[in-house]
Amino acid sequence: MDELIEHWTALSDEVGLVSAKQEGTRLAFALLLKYFTQHGRFPRGRAEFPNEVVDYVAKQTKTSASSLGLYGWTGRTIERHRGEIRDHLGF
Repeated sequence: MDELIEHWTALSDEVGLVSAKQEGTRLAFALLLKYFTQHGRFPRGRAEFPNEVVDYVAKQTKTSASSLGLYGWTGRTIERHRGEIRDHLGF
């Protein structure tokens, strides 16, 4: 649980960024953001997130963990999200 809190809790400057997303993409965006801050790269897909992490971040974002299954791991939305995350982090 300590690791979940340390690595997967949205920081104060991230909360507004995440909450501005539509409900259907909010969980995926939050996961992308936290993953990038930890690993310095974006995940390749859903398989890189343990279920415990998805459940923990879903509670924070007030979304359903199942919404992650609908997220497109290719296309315009994820490219836009990656760009926003890079901008936010100063890349």
